[in-house]
Amino acid sequence: MSAIANAQPLLSRSKSRDGHASFTVSAREAFWIALEALRVHKLRSFLTLLGVVIATTTLIVVMSVINGMNLYIADHIANLGANVFILDQFNWANTSDEEWIKEQRRNKLIRMEDYEFLKDNLQGYKAIGAEAWRGRNSAPVIRYRDHALYEVQITGETPSMMGIGQQQVGSGRYFTESEYEHSALVCFIGNDLVNEFFPNSDPLDKVISIGGQPFRIIGVAQTLGKTLGQSQDDFVQIPLTIFQKLYASRPGIDVNVQANNSDQMLELEDETRALMRARHHIPYKDTDDFGINASATIMGLWQQLTGSIFAITIAVVAVFMVVGGIVIMNIMLASVTERTHEIGIRKSLGARRRDILLQFVIESGVMAGVGGLLGIALAVIVAKLVDMVFTASVPASAVLVGLSLSTIVGLFFGIYPATKAARLDPIEALRTEA
Repeated sequence: MSAIANAQPLLSRSKSRDGHASFTVSAREAFWIALEALRVHKLRSFLTLLGVVIATTTLIVVMSVINGMNLYIADHIANLGANVFILDQFNWANTSDEEWIKEQRRNKLIRMEDYEFLKDNLQGYKAIGAEAWRGRNSAPVIRYRDHALYEVQITGETPSMMGIGQQQVGSGRYFTESEYEHSALVCFIGNDLVNEFFPNSDPLDKVISIGGQPFRIIGVAQTLGKTLGQSQDDFVQIPLTIFQKLYASRPGIDVNVQANNSDQMLELEDETRALMRARHHIPYKDTDDFGINASATIMGLWQQLTGSIFAITIAVVAVFMVVGGIVIMNIMLASVTERTHEIGIRKSLGARRRDILLQFVIESGVMAGVGGLLGIALAVIVAKLVDMVFTASVPASAVLVGLSLSTIVGLFFGIYPATKAARLDPIEALRTEA
């Protein structure tokens, strides 16, 4: 008895290995049968897979465009600087007109007094700076000899602003604390002005006229390029003190705060919020009358906008996928009818229901998977073309989602034809003419 008892686990393991080997062989056989069917019936296969190909291509192209735009926005628009947040009159993340109107009525301009208060009381920051600006439409004319430029962005800056944002010194220098305190007539310019006024000469120490006032050029910024078609290099920066004397004695400003690292960001934002609420005497239950904005704020707003685009895309893709799945199911049903005699022979030779079911499900999945691969290849080509004129970057997740979704659709819509084939009576199937 003990010998029999000892043999039973060995028999069980042997059966398990045999079953696993049988499954592997059946799956491999079904895979090659599916590829052969695709090769033999090329036109039918193409028409069958068209819906899956279009759906996969659409999904990946849209995900690529959104991913490319996310990277572009993060790099060019939402990039406020390393570990930087901005205290502004408004919260940039507001998307509703109602909330925007409320903020216009409620929120106060951020003033130089607020900047000085934070500079003296905020603890642990790496750098803090302030800037004010004139709108392009109301900007003064900038002249050099007989050449004039209009609608150039003019901002007043504290010396500490250099290094907080994206701008870096390309040549020359930025203005000093002494020049800032004495309201010196000096300026720091972008490369667009260099190209217009000094295409073949050194702009440093040259004097340009800004609204009739002579300003000496002490530095030129590194080129930033364009963002959404708008040049980022057509600007003039002057000390905020002289900006106040010439354009607005109490301008509305932005306060830029830079943390030492990303872990300190939230702590500094909370401390800034607490200090500003105390300074503006805001009751505990009332809403802030200012906005604290970081790169994540802009990206959150952007992702809200792209979320609706992606939702519409998913709806379109779902329609194409269902249509493609139905076509695959119809073709598989026709294949079951064509191969009824073959199924009868296989069953008479010992094939089980599971083997027949597995064969047709795998054929359906392989068919849809091939459609997914074709869709991926087409999507990559389209994304490359889009990237030449706009922006697109194919994420690995899009490829994985496209291939997985197409295969799952094939497997799902292949269940019914496979079940029908597995349930065929072998005798009746053999009576059917091949």
